[in-house]
Amino acid sequence: MNRNIFAVLLLPFLLIPSARAGWSWTDTEGRTRDLWLDNRIVARYHYEPVDTSSPERRDETYKPFMHVFAWHSKTDYITKGAGGKFPHHRGIFYGFSRCSYTDNEGKEHEKVDTWHCRKAHQVHREFLAERTTSDMAEIANRIEWIGDDGKPFASEERTHRFTYRDGDLVLWFHSKLTPLVPRLTLDGDPQHAGFQFRATNEVSEKTAKQTYYIRPESGKGEPGKTINWSAQNDTEATRDLPWKAMSFVTGGDRYTVLYVDSPSNPKPARHSERDYGRFGSYFVAEATPEEPVEITYRLLIRKGEIEAEEAASLAEELVDLDLDGDDA
Repeated sequence: MNRNIFAVLLLPFLLIPSARAGWSWTDTEGRTRDLWLDNRIVARYHYEPVDTSSPERRDETYKPFMHVFAWHSKTDYITKGAGGKFPHHRGIFYGFSRCSYTDNEGKEHEKVDTWHCRKAHQVHREFLAERTTSDMAEIANRIEWIGDDGKPFASEERTHRFTYRDGDLVLWFHSKLTPLVPRLTLDGDPQHAGFQFRATNEVSEKTAKQTYYIRPESGKGEPGKTINWSAQNDTEATRDLPWKAMSFVTGGDRYTVLYVDSPSNPKPARHSERDYGRFGSYFVAEATPEEPVEITYRLLIRKGEIEAEEAASLAEELVDLDLDGDDA
């Protein structure tokens, strides 16, 4: 056979990507680490260190976060990255707008903000673990929380574990935050602190009025309507909820995220909702090097809707799940 003809016949096979089997991680060195299941990309951990070469680059890199891809897409996310409405919101993220601490020289630092990261920020330092089994994938990393003075004041061990259950993506999130200073207070408010999920910016631009929440006591809420904790609205509907779910539309598809708290997390937990797709809760906590702050949350993400009764049942199943066969 003519070599040129052979090359033409072989070309389509060469262009087909090699098949992936099961869970796997791939890395773009110094920038991102991607999670795959077979040939489907599931999530992307952004860990590029803060880049101060320009204000724009600093804004893009001042906190690590986890992105989640739209189902069966290699380019579109259901979570938000840099830019857009409230650019400091990044996918699945964790921080506090009012951190206060006494440093090792005895100086007091007040209202250090690892939420907006205008001066303070978070920096990925190293990967602690990365593994996959037939049923799950895990990534653990160490993140330093940097104060306004450019010095680290806390070290965080942050772990994400993923699995699928009947087509739903389940994420187990664990954080252990250890002060590098004698004492640390984590504080903020429901809109600017805690463990939060932010949907893609398309929701804020186009579909916010289609967003609705599912709550333990009242069930499915009205589209576009939100309920938030405040000192004037400190009720069972806004505080210490075992779970809550948000349903939103992006890319023409509806997704629902079930947010499950853990009884062991600091309380009271004060809840926040926004129609543009951010929700979660925050708490106030004191920490020392001997007594770090540890938290555990679970997210269940479904393409489609979840009824209130099913959400309650799923949350009960997930509350002790660490995705590794043991109680959290």
